[in-house]
Amino acid sequence: MLLSNYSDFSLEAGTDEAGRGCLCGPVVAAAVILPKDFTHPFLNDSKQLSEKRREELRPFIEENALAFGVSFIWQEEVDKINVLQASITGMHRAIDQLKITPEFIIIDGNKFRDYKEIPHKTIVKGDSKYLSIAAASVLAKTYRDEYMDKIHQEFPMYNWAKNKGYPTKEHRNGIREFGATIHHRKTFKLLPEQLKLKI
Repeated sequence: MLLSNYSDFSLEAGTDEAGRGCLCGPVVAAAVILPKDFTHPFLNDSKQLSEKRREELRPFIEENALAFGVSFIWQEEVDKINVLQASITGMHRAIDQLKITPEFIIIDGNKFRDYKEIPHKTIVKGDSKYLSIAAASVLAKTYRDEYMDKIHQEFPMYNWAKNKGYPTKEHRNGIREFGATIHHRKTFKLLPEQLKLKI
């Protein structure tokens, strides 16, 4: 059973990101403030949910949240500032979009930078403990997946519609055969060393 709040504040924002471990595309972050009485029988860490379930949850979260924000950190910026900083920057930008200023912020993971003067707490596996972080994980994942489906149309040979940019065997085979695209992160090891072609 997920908990509603970590702090005693009623305006507590949960934040999470998706796409950190991908070889291409953006890191997408979301922040959500839920009402105290928010409940949904299926809401959990987005990784525990089927794609269909996440798609059902997204409009429910958006309609019932007190506020939510979603931000995209594009691959060029990920390359420039590194993926950890991209995740934190993305969460900050998602919080910037909230139409209500949170009184407290809870973050999935163990790294964060101070956001203004607002107190915060990092929570490892927070997306399977707190409703607002779980809701943020669902928004981040669905917005990112939707974008990866869109760019898949342009570059079907990597099958991003299925792997969403994660380093699957199929994705790496696509890189080996067709090379990297404008969507790939240049600072990421796109192919393991042992798979480099001998020239």
